[in-house]
Amino acid sequence: MKKQQWKPGNMLYPLPAVMVSCAREGEKPNIITLAWVGTICSDPAMVSISVRPERYSYDIIQETGEFVINLTTQELAYATDYCGVKSGRNVDKFADLKLHPGKAGKLKAAPLIEESPVNIECRVTEVKELGSHHMFLAEVLAVDVDEACLDDKGKLRLNDTGLLAYSHGEYFSLGKKCGSFGYSVRKKRKNK
Repeated sequence: MKKQQWKPGNMLYPLPAVMVSCAREGEKPNIITLAWVGTICSDPAMVSISVRPERYSYDIIQETGEFVINLTTQELAYATDYCGVKSGRNVDKFADLKLHPGKAGKLKAAPLIEESPVNIECRVTEVKELGSHHMFLAEVLAVDVDEACLDDKGKLRLNDTGLLAYSHGEYFSLGKKCGSFGYSVRKKRKNK
């Protein structure tokens, strides 16, 4: 296999494409689409989001210290793209997209997006100024799950929701399952 070496760049794909909702108390809520998000710790549960300081949502999150990560699905692909290319300075994204802000249980002002299957309520613990983007490190305070995503035994069937991913400028819904955690080391059963 012949390789070309390129200049340093961000080529870590695919990424989750999420809509992050935020608001100041008494003001209209906003949504920003982000792909630079991730899990950073499991105990305590912590996540990170990276936002350009010039983005409208940046100041809101910086001032309030809270936001909600809303997972997206194939049905939310149009809204996900729209919220990434339109500024909340100029439009009301909830109204334009007919999305419904819901009350977060642990946050003061940041709303949930009701149409999202999973909402992750977050409180900022630290901001890292890294260059073009600043990274908000945040503790997960609560996770809100749409009951339609649960099976009859209460198990979350998240992979059945058509989760959205972003890869090199394009959106994809999750495809065919090709394994599960630990399958490479499981002992094979002998046929009896």
